[in-house]
Amino acid sequence: MNITVLCAGKIKEKFFQDAIAEYSKRLSRYCKCKVTEVADGPDMYAERDRFLAHLPENAYIITLEIGGKKLDSVQLSHKIEQLGIDGKSNICFIIGGSDGLADEIKQKSNFALSFSDMTFPHQLMRVILFEQIYRSFKIIAHEPYHK
Repeated sequence: MNITVLCAGKIKEKFFQDAIAEYSKRLSRYCKCKVTEVADGPDMYAERDRFLAHLPENAYIITLEIGGKKLDSVQLSHKIEQLGIDGKSNICFIIGGSDGLADEIKQKSNFALSFSDMTFPHQLMRVILFEQIYRSFKIIAHEPYHK
């Protein structure tokens, strides 16, 4: 399976970079995972065009949105597993910048996912997303992982 995390902005903080690198390394056992960063700002419409230019072909698109559906970790793992069973081998998660996602990106989404009603910095959200993708693959493989 190929996982792309398409996101606005660069990670500046080393501790976030280190966490993402660690989860990427762990994920390499289960899937090919890559990050595509687009320049953030000056608004969601500029980011929209950058996102559209980098959408992987034939990808199942999951946007991270406050108004999206909330799943627990097991439900997310079932979603990822079912996508694989259904022959969807390319999944693209999109994390918007501080203004959120433009409507055109939301319309391209196959599934809107919410981690919380709270707003998180997109750098931290990237770490949380990587951890949850890793947790999903551990659940799919029936391997132990801390709770």
